This record gives sequence, C-alpha cells and structure tokens, in this order.
Amino acid sequence: MSGRRSDQPERDGHRPDVAGSDEAAPGRRRSGENPSGEDRSGKAGPGRRQSAAAAAAASAPASVSAGLGTRVRVHVDGRPGEYAVAVLDTVARIPPGKVMTYGDVAEYVGGGTGRHVGAVLARFGYQEDVPWHRVIRSTGEPNPTAPAEAIALLLADGTPLRPGGERVDLPTARWDGVPTAD
Repeated sequence: MSGRRSDQPERDGHRPDVAGSDEAAPGRRRSGENPSGEDRSGKAGPGRRQSAAAAAAASAPASVSAGLGTRVRVHVDGRPGEYAVAVLDTVARIPPGKVMTYGDVAEYVGGGTGRHVGAVLARFGYQEDVPWHRVIRSTGEPNPTAPAEAIALLLADGTPLRPGGERVDLPTARWDGVPTAD
C-alpha cells in the first residue's frame, strides 16, 4: 500500500489548483510575489508596474546595504580599507590581560557591526602585530576559529578566565578603550 488515500487527488505538479504546482491558480499569488506584483528582487514582471519603493531601491548607491547604511569597506584591492585599518589599530591597542568583544570594537571605531570586525580579523588578523585573540564573543568565548590557541594566548597574557577555563571573565577583563597608565 502506498500510504495515499484513494479519495485524495494526485499531486502532479502540473495542475494550477494543486499545491506544489509551478503555476498559480487564478486569483492566487505565486511564491515570492508580493501584492503589488513585484517579485522578491523588487522587479516588476511582465504586465506589472514597478512601485515607487522598488524604483527608489534600484537607484540606491551600491555602498548602501539594505538601505541601512551598514556596508563598510573591509579591503581595497586586497589591502585593508579605512575601516579595517581602524579596527586593526584598535585591536593592537588592547593591553595584555584585557579583551574587547567584536561589538565593543565596532562601537569603539564608530561604525560597522561585530560581524564586520570578525571579517576584518579573518582577513587581516594573521599579521604579527595584531593580537587577534584579545577580541572575543560577547559570551566570553574565544575566537571560534582557533579557540584552543586563543585560550593559550589569553592565559599567556594573564587574562582572567571563568572557572573551567573556557571563557574569559568579561566583567574583570573587559577593556573600555581608555589607555592605562603603565
């Protein structure tokens, strides 16, 4: 027995009134189509008008991400861009025994997000003068790419860890960006 009840219609993918069909039934929208007739990309299909919002989105500058202005230039022709240089300079200033979260660094440089900071460190953090291990997650967990190496470097720096030794004690180790008097 196939498990299909005999009183159910067969779903063949070719009938417009059957779920799973490639064609929309009359009066029904296709998947991915909004009420104005545009597809998800904001482009009007055949016989459809483009809305004012879609026209404005099409003319938006390429440097704006989703209209939020959050796009930053991490690199220019393979070299660190202005934002990346600011991130790397900030990370280089974190003193031994102190840490900043990815979000802290983004806030300190005045733009971007923790993900942008992570992208910069992934691309340029290998440089010798960048203490990449001093930038951690907001949970106190070390860099997810090389956690064992990061913990070893943090211990060598004298960074306080939580019991168990797998997370940094953020209230004690968090650096606020103010240079300390040596």
